[in-house]
Amino acid sequence: MNQDSKTGLVRALGPWIAIAIVVGTVIGSGVFKKPSVVAKEVPDFGWVAIVWIAMGLLALLGALSIAEVAVLYPRSGGNYVFLREGYGRLAGFLWGWVEFWIIRTASIAALATVFIESFHDLLRQFHEVPREAEILSFWEQRILTVGVIGVLTWVNVRGVRWGGGLQFFITLVKVGSLLAILLLPFLLRTDWSVATSDSSTAREFELAGLGTACLGVLWAYHGWMNAAPIAEEIKNPNRNLPLAFIAGVGIVIFLYLGANLAYHLIIPQAEMAGLTNTSVVAEFGHRLLGPLGLTLAAGAVMCSVFGALNGNLLVGPRLLYAMGEDRLAPRVLSAVHSRYHTPAVAITLVGLWSSLLVIAGALIYVPGGKSLFDLLTDYAMFGAVTFETLAISTIFVFRIRYPDAERPYRCPGYPVVPLLYFALPAFIVWNMIQNQRTEVAIGTGFVCLGVVVYFLVARRDVPPHGG
Repeated sequence: MNQDSKTGLVRALGPWIAIAIVVGTVIGSGVFKKPSVVAKEVPDFGWVAIVWIAMGLLALLGALSIAEVAVLYPRSGGNYVFLREGYGRLAGFLWGWVEFWIIRTASIAALATVFIESFHDLLRQFHEVPREAEILSFWEQRILTVGVIGVLTWVNVRGVRWGGGLQFFITLVKVGSLLAILLLPFLLRTDWSVATSDSSTAREFELAGLGTACLGVLWAYHGWMNAAPIAEEIKNPNRNLPLAFIAGVGIVIFLYLGANLAYHLIIPQAEMAGLTNTSVVAEFGHRLLGPLGLTLAAGAVMCSVFGALNGNLLVGPRLLYAMGEDRLAPRVLSAVHSRYHTPAVAITLVGLWSSLLVIAGALIYVPGGKSLFDLLTDYAMFGAVTFETLAISTIFVFRIRYPDAERPYRCPGYPVVPLLYFALPAFIVWNMIQNQRTEVAIGTGFVCLGVVVYFLVARRDVPPHGG
């Protein structure tokens, strides 16, 4: 436990970049896309605020808990390592199975799609055409989406300092964008009557609607664990890992609450709930600044999503690298580039599969009127909620198994803090089982397929790594 890597990876990332990875991979498309989903499902802004605060507290409770486990095992792979050491190789494999095929790569595909949609919005502004007009054809947009994934794959193959430095710069820009969203209503408006004019249209509270809203906001907060998979490349992990988790989540909570307050000061909730062909931030920008606001909003979304894309391509391949080392995935995935000291094969594979999901999504009809973006994120979140909650539960396993192990960081409020974390994920999963049974059935079936693959193909008589 708590030993430095003896592989070709290098500890090149300092505390600021570690924090930027957490903030930059969490803040992507969710804060711009999901507020309209939340507005549809809960009756008024009070409940909107409760949902965003509750999911932020959930992430903070998880961060306080998982930091102790990450310091105990500061290795590449994150949740894969925690589950493998806590519950065995099958648990670790199943996390890797779901994370690679669905969670990480579907997230990358969804983010890249939103990036190009925002770029298309910018082109409309420059050409001064209606917001519904097409400058680029459907397939031209898909080709550009794949191209963006390809460029960021190349950047991250070139070196962890390249990817980390780019992440730090983009994170500064996106934090500045959200601060601007927070401040603009107070600088440009003094009359808030428009924001409260729809109080008579408030709907009755429904538990199912609350669960759906929580699932949407959970996507917006997803990624707060992303310092763990690259722990093997973070300097002084005993100090910098807890700092990255806790400071990163705290920054995100503040920015998300501020942005949602700003949205609701400008856009009545009933109108926000009805937004379909545009993002909340685009409508927000248009109401405040007209066409200039639309341009700035599209630019903010592009920058934010670009940073989340880069962060996912920086973090995600470290899972495949760790699984390759353990022979739970093809051994070639653990290869480290002799010059760049990155898991180049693993990075390339994540980029390729994400690109294929973009193409597949363009060819597949999505039933029920749900957007492909929302479908991908719902599938991703079902797997993520289940396995990430299981990963956090390993704190209890390691406290019992290694009571005397050195713990430079200990979870404050243990065992209450990790126990409190479990309450909200249990509610969200229960709500999905009640109201999104198709997604749950497909997600569960995919996990079961992973069990079959493990016993037929991936199982090896190799003792667990570390311990």
